[in-house]
Amino acid sequence: MKKDFLQIDVTKNYPEFRLEARFTVAEGEFFSLVGPSGCGKTTLLRLISGLARPDAGRIILDGRDLTTVPVAERKIGFVFQDYALFPHLTVGGNIEYGLKIRRLPADRRRERTKEMLALFEIEELADRRVQDLSGGERQRVALARALAPEPFLLLLDEPFAALDYGLRRRLRRELKELQTKLGFTAIFVTHQQEEALSLSGRLAVMEAGRILQVGTATEVYSHPAHPFVATFLGDANLIPCTVQTTPEGLKVHPRGGRLCLLPPGQEQLTGPHLLMVRPEDIVFTNEDPVYTGELVTLEYLGYGFAAEVKIGDGLVLKVLTGKEMDYALGERVGLAFRPQTARLIPLPT
Repeated sequence: MKKDFLQIDVTKNYPEFRLEARFTVAEGEFFSLVGPSGCGKTTLLRLISGLARPDAGRIILDGRDLTTVPVAERKIGFVFQDYALFPHLTVGGNIEYGLKIRRLPADRRRERTKEMLALFEIEELADRRVQDLSGGERQRVALARALAPEPFLLLLDEPFAALDYGLRRRLRRELKELQTKLGFTAIFVTHQQEEALSLSGRLAVMEAGRILQVGTATEVYSHPAHPFVATFLGDANLIPCTVQTTPEGLKVHPRGGRLCLLPPGQEQLTGPHLLMVRPEDIVFTNEDPVYTGELVTLEYLGYGFAAEVKIGDGLVLKVLTGKEMDYALGERVGLAFRPQTARLIPLPT
């Protein structure tokens, strides 16, 4: 896999918003941008595609500076959230459109269109109008149209947002299988953590125009570098604490709880931090608990229970547990977690 196939280092200013982004994408990588609505994900795709120009910085694709290159000359495919299919064209006509823009000969256009219809298993839809397609069929046509000209890079802006949950899951699997099979480089935008974690080789978490962390899904979920990352990708308990580095490990004093000894880290830590513990890593126990408190909420989820325990001083801990629940609302309960599952996060500056 080629390193630094795409290099992004851009700034874009708006009256109410400033985007600053710097990261790289490897050739053949499926890279995701994840964050809440309005954080700059789509703006960043528009800058990469050429639909908008950065105020500063550069965009380099396969060694070529694209910063001022017109959209049509970038060889970048774009699948929009609403698919942006042409209603006056058939399915085959939509797929062929980009090939006409590239001025391919008519026989090659027809051949390539047939290839894409077969690849996405939509040959029977070739002469159908796009208004008569289902959501899943439109999504396939949009992908086929974007990939037909064999772009260097494919950009996908929340392409599953308008689909129901079951169809989204199935099409996510199909998209990942297709990307693995064809090996194209893709940047996928989503605000849904499940999509980002299940699809991505690597991902970048964004907030308010900034990229807070880049890494594999496992790295970012297990070792968040910022409180926002911890709570946006999954659920997390963030407990104020103080840390002291000792030869035995890290002595952590969580607010309202018992002293914990975490395994030694790579850095010498001291002072105030946040202790992150995922709800699924906390267990109910009567033996040597880290916390004791009142069980204040209990929700049955089918595969288990989601609970909240009020510790006091405004601290409420979330717990995910198995199918058996031996406690009732209002009971005093003890909580504990394995030190290996806890993570320390610096307080934001």
